[in-house]
Amino acid sequence: MHIETPLFKQNARSALQDPQLQRALGGLPGGLVAQRAAARDRLPEFERLRDAGRDLRNDTLAMLDVYLEMYERKATEAGATVHWAETAADARSIILDICKSAGARLVAKGKSMISEEIGLNAHLEASGLEVVETDLGEYILQIRGEVPSHIIAPAIHLTQEQVEADFRRTHTSLPEHRRLVEPAELVGEARQVLREKFLTAEVGITGANFLIAETGSSVIVTNEGNGDLTQSLARTHIVIASIDKVLATREDLATVLRLLARSATGQECTTYATLSTGPRRPGDVDGPIGYHVVLLDNGRAELLGSRFREVLRCIRCGACMNHCPVYNAVGGHAYGWVYPGPIGAVLTPALIGIAKGANLPNASTFCGRCEAVCPMKIPLPGLMRHWREAEFESGQQPARQRYALKAWAWLAARPRLYHVAMRFAAAALGAAGRSKGRFRWLPLAGGWTRHRDFAAPQGRTFQQLWVEHQRGVPQ
Repeated sequence: MHIETPLFKQNARSALQDPQLQRALGGLPGGLVAQRAAARDRLPEFERLRDAGRDLRNDTLAMLDVYLEMYERKATEAGATVHWAETAADARSIILDICKSAGARLVAKGKSMISEEIGLNAHLEASGLEVVETDLGEYILQIRGEVPSHIIAPAIHLTQEQVEADFRRTHTSLPEHRRLVEPAELVGEARQVLREKFLTAEVGITGANFLIAETGSSVIVTNEGNGDLTQSLARTHIVIASIDKVLATREDLATVLRLLARSATGQECTTYATLSTGPRRPGDVDGPIGYHVVLLDNGRAELLGSRFREVLRCIRCGACMNHCPVYNAVGGHAYGWVYPGPIGAVLTPALIGIAKGANLPNASTFCGRCEAVCPMKIPLPGLMRHWREAEFESGQQPARQRYALKAWAWLAARPRLYHVAMRFAAAALGAAGRSKGRFRWLPLAGGWTRHRDFAAPQGRTFQQLWVEHQRGVPQ
């Protein structure tokens, strides 16, 4: 998949100047953020659930090899064929071979961030297969030729007017003067177009929100029901999931589901939470004849043994990006790869390397809102700080930035000299900005003053005031 993470700053500038995008993003604080807060307040034990979710995910990751083997054994007993893929290329090859063996011409596909990570659609299409996204948001992006900008709401960057224009442009077989004013009318049109695809696809591909070790089940959580149709109507069902998606038991699933929906959309529970275990059995009225599970590593095993291990607790709720001031300002496409927002700032460098992903952990105010709302209590700011350290230690930062940090470190290690320097700097800036009380340009601060004024220092420094306070000097 094409990677544009090194272009984050350029992408962010373009996003800030896009009025359509800014209008679409403007609904986040009053939408998903407010809905999560209301759902949290309605559940007194929400914080206890967060602790329980964190602990059970830690326990599973600590014995991931054991639970993966258990999952494979139970899934195989249920009639599934389990495939292990070390790399993205391995996963693409395995899935293409399954599709060819099934005689597929049309593939119906549910929403899956892992499939985006490995560039699955383009690979299948290059081999002559038609691939149709069945999630409404993903379908809209497919006809636009775009990638998701959010984990749970892939088309959140679009306005209703844009979607209407896209439907009129692509659904040319439908009446020209049809009404597409209400959201329900847009959904109805998409349903009408996709219904035939569900019924004729030879292969259905879904992701998995979770895998249950004790039963060999895969779990998908949706609000549209497209995932159920994708996996039950086609002759062959393929599940693609990363190895960190395993939970030990159905009881663990129940705990995590209580956190997932509330954190993602503010719902008590999602409309559909579907457990799928193997192919159709004698007496079943529907379901696939062939059932395959592709378990993808793609760097996760290496993460397990690193200081970034905690990021594997993520359950892909999207709460961190909903509350992130950077994401709210520039949207998901600015991040340049599959995973946007704070979770992407940690996960992306781990998967593609800090050389390509260095901009992302630096695109944070470190306000801490992401960690405060994460249902798995992942310390995202701390993990981003580790990536910044890794970037500095590798010498990849611009020379001017490295020398500035070294100079700061040298000065900060000498408190007396530091206090004298800060007093002099504050006095000089205060005198220079006394007439207007602010600066519209300062050397080395162009990124700040380009968008806002820099306030001129007023009076004494904090250190001076503190010393005077300790001495009892009246303020």
